[in-house]
Amino acid sequence: MSKLTETFTNIFKIQELRDRLLFTAALLIIVRIGSHVTLPGVDAVLLADTIKKSSENTLFGLYDLFVGGAFSNAAIFALGIMPYISSSIVIQLLGAVIPYFAKLQKEGEDGRKKITQYTRYGTVLISMLQASGVVVKLTHTTAAGGLPIVPMEVQGFWFTFSTMIILTSGTIFMMWLGEQITERGIGNGISLIIFIGIIARFPHAILDEWQLVMGGSRNLIVELVIFVAMGFIVAGVVLVTQGTRRIPVQYAKRVVGRKVYGGVTQYIPLRVNTAGVMPIIFAQAIMFVPQIIFSFFPESEFMNELSTDWFSYTSWTYSIVYALMIIFFTYFYTAIAFNPKDVADNMKKQGGFIPGIRPGAHTAEFVDNILTKITLPGSIFLAFVAILPTILMRAGITPGFASFFGGTSLLIIVGVALDTLQQVESHLLMRHYDGFMKSGKIRGRRM
Repeated sequence: MSKLTETFTNIFKIQELRDRLLFTAALLIIVRIGSHVTLPGVDAVLLADTIKKSSENTLFGLYDLFVGGAFSNAAIFALGIMPYISSSIVIQLLGAVIPYFAKLQKEGEDGRKKITQYTRYGTVLISMLQASGVVVKLTHTTAAGGLPIVPMEVQGFWFTFSTMIILTSGTIFMMWLGEQITERGIGNGISLIIFIGIIARFPHAILDEWQLVMGGSRNLIVELVIFVAMGFIVAGVVLVTQGTRRIPVQYAKRVVGRKVYGGVTQYIPLRVNTAGVMPIIFAQAIMFVPQIIFSFFPESEFMNELSTDWFSYTSWTYSIVYALMIIFFTYFYTAIAFNPKDVADNMKKQGGFIPGIRPGAHTAEFVDNILTKITLPGSIFLAFVAILPTILMRAGITPGFASFFGGTSLLIIVGVALDTLQQVESHLLMRHYDGFMKSGKIRGRRM
């Protein structure tokens, strides 16, 4: 404990690190404040339980988890940062099929700026689309007594227009806050915004489950067993997906003047889950799209049937499609993050080779084959963790508790926490302070 206390004391001795942490905390507080500011025209009293009950046990309930309750509050930050993530997915997919975007991805800093610009444009368009869906949902939601949460005299063009502008502006503002945290704060701004939203729902999840225990609907021993079991499952998946397969690389001896280079064996570490939790976030953003479309047709029986029976958060159809998308995005993101051809070319330039494998194309094919094989179990484990909340809810666990402790949320929390600690660790080590781990750096995950 004294070692941990000393480490936290050292954090605040470094002015730059202290300023970055305080700056990050201040912006995250702004995000939480915006999640409780209700949209103009919405009756906050009628809203209190209506939206929460109507979105509970649905995909909108999971969306509400990612935005820290802003959706159930009908807040100005109700859309969260998800439109930005959806836009990023579209741009990355375009990079795989359209040569222009593929060229931008290879142009370094200039290309990155162009891609960022297009991503922002896409964020505005997606936000406007989702905001219009939110307006339809709000105007067609009524309280227990039949009273609309948006009074009839308020509904109309100006309410629709102003709400769409406010929600879109809220998402753009959150995107800007995320960029500021990345540049001037501790880093990983977008991930930290999602992280703080999930953490904010933790007390609600515990309280809901505790009320059931106190009311006699739950057995405390059974609850503890379920909680420990879920913890072990997620911990096991994290450990498995953090595993690596090392490929030996032999470097031949080279004599330059009087110096001898090479003649050593090094290893290329290939991670079982190179993509981290990004496949889950990508797939989740895509799975929100059908529900947004269905929300435009609240009076259509066919659309309601699709929404409740086929694309419900607890339906097997949703789980299967969701799992397949996670597997796909795991391979897709791995292909973006790790290029076997570049690895083979660099090895060849440095005089390295894999024993028994010819340099060049054969090496790239060999590395790609191994990466494909080890990525499969990693993607399956991620898919299982993602659909675990659905299984738990079918077993009778409350949606809030199942969604928070069911896997996806914990993976994001663990991944972002490790990555943030790694950022702090690097600042401490650069200034010759001991970090959180005596033996070296914390292994974070890029998200």
